[in-house]
Amino acid sequence: MTDFLASARLPSLPSYIRFPGRIVCLTDETTETLYLLGEQDRIVGVSGYAHRPPEARSKPRVSAFRDANFEAILDLKPDLILTFSDVQAEITRQLVLRGAAVMNFNQRSVAEILDMIAVLSRMVGKPNEGTVLIEELRRGLEEIAKSAQAFRRRPRVFFEEWNDPLISGIQWVEELIEIAGGQVIFPELRACAKASDRVVDPAAVVARDPEVILASWCGKKVKKEEICSRAGWAAIGAVRNHHVYEVPSGAILQPGPASLTEGVKQLHAILARVVGAELAPALNPMKP
Repeated sequence: MTDFLASARLPSLPSYIRFPGRIVCLTDETTETLYLLGEQDRIVGVSGYAHRPPEARSKPRVSAFRDANFEAILDLKPDLILTFSDVQAEITRQLVLRGAAVMNFNQRSVAEILDMIAVLSRMVGKPNEGTVLIEELRRGLEEIAKSAQAFRRRPRVFFEEWNDPLISGIQWVEELIEIAGGQVIFPELRACAKASDRVVDPAAVVARDPEVILASWCGKKVKKEEICSRAGWAAIGAVRNHHVYEVPSGAILQPGPASLTEGVKQLHAILARVVGAELAPALNPMKP
């Protein structure tokens, strides 16, 4: 776990360096990170899916996740636009062709999420604040991991990122499940960055017999009855024992502070319930 949580203290930057003052964030995690750094006034535009913190909803909305309104973005006169992953590669390309300064992050693991926070904090001239935030997130993860050590067993977990085709969890989700006290059933797929490389045969899930099924279908409500009624899945321990749970996508599929706080707390609370472990009040996901 230490590999996930390692970070280094960042030096101060020279005062003469000019930092971006008008930033458009096309995904939620950079928006939330800037708010946590106290730099929300730099944000002049956000994705239509921005919801963390709630105040971000008041910012001009200029994109979906896969599509963007380029004229609306450029009308905001940003000096930096933040995008994410191969999914927004074409958005990034089109903005660069239009002369915009764009930073495309592509974090896929817990360590890379912390790296993203470190880089973004340096980009806005707040490296020390970034270090404080990273240390706070690391302490929270360590607290969860310590609590999970008290579990009498680590239940086998299948995380379902999508239902058709059936896709297993991306790396940071699988790592957080392990931190929270679970044992993932497809560890060999965790490092596959593309969702298409994490497609699994439903029969393979039956064969590995997870004790817990966690589902988060980005953009739509999880249908537990659909999961439980799949051919052969009645034999799975998680289905037999009613341990099929939805985890909101905004809490776990956002590769930023949300996953490392609210998301991992929800995972830990579910797994504690499954193994009959008592949950410390400070780790209650219903609390801030």
